[in-house]
Amino acid sequence: MNHVLIVDDEVEIRQSLESILSEEGYLVTTAATAAEALTLLRDAAYDVVLLDIWLPDRDGLDALGEIRQMDAANAPEVIIISGHGTIEAAVRATKLGAYDFLEKPLSLDRTLIVLKNAMRARQMREDNQEFARQLAVKGTVTGQSVPMKALRQQIKLMAPTNGRVLIYGESGTGKELIGRAMHAESLRKDRPFVELNCAAIPEDYIESELFGYRHGAAPAGAGSTAPTEKRGTFERADGGTLFLDEVGDMSLKTQAKVLRALDEQRFYPVGASHPIHVDVRVIAATNKDLEEEIARGNFREDLFYRLNVIPFFVPPLRDRKEDIPLLVKEFLHEFGTQYGRPHVEMTEDALAALRQYHWPGNVRELRNLVERVLILNPKTQRIERKHLPMLVFRSPAATTTPARAEEFSSLLEAREAYERDYILKKLDEVHGNVSRAAESLGLERSHLYRKMKALGVSIKE
Repeated sequence: MNHVLIVDDEVEIRQSLESILSEEGYLVTTAATAAEALTLLRDAAYDVVLLDIWLPDRDGLDALGEIRQMDAANAPEVIIISGHGTIEAAVRATKLGAYDFLEKPLSLDRTLIVLKNAMRARQMREDNQEFARQLAVKGTVTGQSVPMKALRQQIKLMAPTNGRVLIYGESGTGKELIGRAMHAESLRKDRPFVELNCAAIPEDYIESELFGYRHGAAPAGAGSTAPTEKRGTFERADGGTLFLDEVGDMSLKTQAKVLRALDEQRFYPVGASHPIHVDVRVIAATNKDLEEEIARGNFREDLFYRLNVIPFFVPPLRDRKEDIPLLVKEFLHEFGTQYGRPHVEMTEDALAALRQYHWPGNVRELRNLVERVLILNPKTQRIERKHLPMLVFRSPAATTTPARAEEFSSLLEAREAYERDYILKKLDEVHGNVSRAAESLGLERSHLYRKMKALGVSIKE
């Protein structure tokens, strides 16, 4: 909810504004002095301050100067109000960074319009700051394998166009990173990159996430803290790029509305009577076979052809294992810096073990593994083979989905396969400690060793 601070020494004005703005859906706090207002601003975040010039303890414009010196990332917009307005005061207020200047007696309509515009200005400032942050942390498409070199060449060729992109790839392959790289090399690179995970938003909320809503049209169940109005991802991405992750998980109803927005480059926020026109490049990503989903009736064919103008295929990590050392180096630097150990390295023996693993979770799994190993070995500067979890020593068959009953020729074979996988899982949980694994399994240590030998389970140091 948008938070407004009213600073005025007249009780009637504070109470009147508080009542009116509360009815308009704003969260309102009041203060009678500059000192009280500055204390409130240091303790909580406000979107807009309505600040009187004549205050009992100091000049309001002096307080404005102090407000503008606060944390720039969270500073509110300030609207000066005064019953003794002069051109000189208005000019000074503007130079000090005031958003606008209102004279008393206040016009209700003008006050509400200026307040709404100030809210939007602050939102735009936040969007620009977020965009700058995204540029600062912009990643690169890491890898020297043939598939990754081809992918970078494709990005370089297609990024400067406005063609819509559909990125295919298994979960964890880095489809979002490809989308960001496309945006960073596009003609829209100075505009926002806005992302939405379609699989993570409940059906009741996804329309308002995509298109926003206007006063009084918040989705049911949004709660009392939900803002009275919301800008959707299409509106926030105006002029830039909208990244729709897991687009194959959208319902058919939502797909129809997205299709219309793409065709017309306009949409109606929920509860709005007038459309919003936008200029948005859409990059979508999916881990599903959308043509198969079309055949099943789960995805609209017309939307597929709108999105699939430029298809990209991100290879799984198991098809580019030569990139693992580069990725490990990148993740070691990232997490090593984060945890105060920027010079951690991994031995060739450990890297060889990682190259043998099947990586069903792809790059995301590798990234999580590197972080986990750093956390569990806080004093280690060289990550060795013995520091890796037992998981990476499993065969590819053990890392895939459990086998079906018909794949076994006998009950004994099925039982052994289950026992082998279960023991490996327990060893992985305790990082290869056989004594702890035996305790977890309810077995004697010697019994577990015999069982591991019989099942072909070994611990590699």
